[in-house]
Amino acid sequence: MATGFLAKAASAVTLPVAPLYGAFLSYMIYHPPRRPHHKKPADLGLTSTDVNVPLNGQQGRGLHVWLIPGDTERVVVLGHGLGLSKSASLAQARLLSEAGYTVAMFDHRNHGKSVADRAGWGMSDRHTDDVVAVVRHMRSMDEYATARIAIYGFSISTFPSFYMLKREDCPVDAVIFDSGPALELAPLFRNFVAAGGVPIPGPLGTGPSRAVVETVASSAAVAMLRVQWPPPLGGAYERTPMLFLTGELDTMIPASGVRALAERYPLAEVHTLPDTEHLQGIKTQPETYAETVLNFLERTLKD
Repeated sequence: MATGFLAKAASAVTLPVAPLYGAFLSYMIYHPPRRPHHKKPADLGLTSTDVNVPLNGQQGRGLHVWLIPGDTERVVVLGHGLGLSKSASLAQARLLSEAGYTVAMFDHRNHGKSVADRAGWGMSDRHTDDVVAVVRHMRSMDEYATARIAIYGFSISTFPSFYMLKREDCPVDAVIFDSGPALELAPLFRNFVAAGGVPIPGPLGTGPSRAVVETVASSAAVAMLRVQWPPPLGGAYERTPMLFLTGELDTMIPASGVRALAERYPLAEVHTLPDTEHLQGIKTQPETYAETVLNFLERTLKD
């Protein structure tokens, strides 16, 4: 009991600084400590080439891409979850490569081996620019100039993968989303913070201080996006096939929120994977996952 009392007292003492730490965490969400690639394509028997994709026409370090060659007429661009790197998507890359697709795996800015970007505002446009830059780079290569291209996003990075459909000057033929996006933004950031996606030390991680930290961090993270969400129906949102894969047990981005977003768009398909947590579908339901993804791509990227 004494320990519990001391923890509550310490949390109360740190309450005045909780809003400041929450604001710091909102920045950290988009600028996490970099995780090294824990695996490379060669570790899964895949042949790849390292490619640098410039951002905004600037020379020098841009987005780091693993290009895994396959059918030059069918390309899938893969992202990764927030705070991770493209190595987290290697299982999906192997699935696609074995099915014959060319795969372009990229690190978002501030992740993996891609460029650092210290900006703290307009983060939706910045991460959407990442997806667009890779698609445009692929189309600029002679061998892929006429290819049909699908986007494949994961977790919180499904949001820029979805939002890029607003870029009418960068059309794609299909989009796949694993564990997101959802109709509302604030709950997912609260869930991300609550699940330990960013560190909350000592007394700030308990009692009233933690509640303030989580509220400020999630609210500020949404504000930093500067985004109109959800995107209005129209244009590419009416004509682009979409596949949403969501886990029945996902507490980060719950299936209910994914379905609520998907039902707004006429060509959206939602597949809920049983007994599956966030981003775990390819592990918990490998056969269903693979069949659903490959069938969707066969229908949408065929000539």
